[in-house]
Formats: sequence, C-alpha cells, structure tokens
Amino acid sequence: IWHSGSPIQMLLGSLRGMYLCVPRNFVQAAGMYNTMLHSDDPALIIECLNGYRLKERMPDNIGEYTVPLGVPETLVEGTDVTLITYGSCVREALAGVELLKKHGISVELIDVQTLLPFDLEHRISASLRKTNRIVFMDEDVPGGASAYMMREVLEVQGGFQYLDSAPVTLTSRPHRPPYGSDGDYFTKPNAEDVFEVVYRLMTEAEPGRFS
Repeated sequence: IWHSGSPIQMLLGSLRGMYLCVPRNFVQAAGMYNTMLHSDDPALIIECLNGYRLKERMPDNIGEYTVPLGVPETLVEGTDVTLITYGSCVREALAGVELLKKHGISVELIDVQTLLPFDLEHRISASLRKTNRIVFMDEDVPGGASAYMMREVLEVQGGFQYLDSAPVTLTSRPHRPPYGSDGDYFTKPNAEDVFEVVYRLMTEAEPGRFS
C-alpha cells in the first residue's frame, strides 16, 4: 500500500468472496500468509510498499506465527478518542498518538488488520462505547475505505448510539498521487494531520479542557 496503490478498498472492496488483508508490517503479513496457507479460501494480502526497508522485531516462531482474520488489534489503549486505521497508515497514526499524548489526549488506536472480513467480534464498537468519539483514517481517496469502515462500525455494529461527537474521517487528498519524491507527504495522511484532526475534535467536544 501507499502511493498509487492507496485506493485499495475503492478498487478491491467489491471483490466479495475473497479475503482482503492489510497488514501494518511484514511480521503481520507473514502471519497472514501462514494463516492463508492453512485455508482453502482465496485472499489478497496487501503489503506496505513504504515498509520494505524498515527493520522489525521478528517472533522466534515466524514460520508458525499466524494472524486471525477479521480480528482488529488494539495497539494503544485510550479513553478520549478511538482512532481506526490499517496498513501503512498505522505508523503515522502511532506517531500522531504520541504527539497527542503530550497534550493530555488519550487515543485508543486500533488496527483493523483485514477489510474483508471486517471486525467480526465488534471490538471497534466496544472501544467507541468507552471513548464516545471516533476517527477513521486511511490512505484511500475520500469515500473509499473510510466510508466503508464508518458504515460497518456505526450502522452494522450500531456504534452510532455511543457517539458524543460527529464521526471524523482522515483520508488522502481527492486526486491521483503525484510522482515526486515528496508527493506522498503532501497527499497522504501524516502524524501532523492526525494531531490536527483529533485535537480539533477534542477542543470542540471539551472546550474548557483545552482553553
């Protein structure tokens, strides 16, 4: 994912009957490959294009390590806002969460891990029930994966009933990615965007706390 492959849900989300896996790193990708090697079902595992040269800590059992499909993972626990994302955006989200922590904002960061199937155990709506605010972040164009995830959480899982603030999406810019060395920085969501969106959400919800 990242760059010209970013509209992944927009392009591939209609291929029902096939798993759509979006690992945040290559350890998770290996776990998904191992899972699918024991399955008879077709799947697409979309690797992070901007993660090929990054070093990662590997489990000792990398050959047996598996990742369950349709089960999001909570990477950071928080109480103020639930932030939902996947794939290459996870690193940017983690950096943004650290910036927000310095300003006293506690973000619960959840990696969905697979778009098809999506959160079979309704873990995201359980998080929303705790925080009452939610942000959907992805690298797709507006109306892509963010809209899909929002519908799944708010309508299918009934998460709308827990909202104290309007849900927010943070996506790529509404155009094709430029083919320059800095194109991704200016067109994809980054840590500063995460900070700006979540901080604005919190100041509108609790103005006295951030005056």
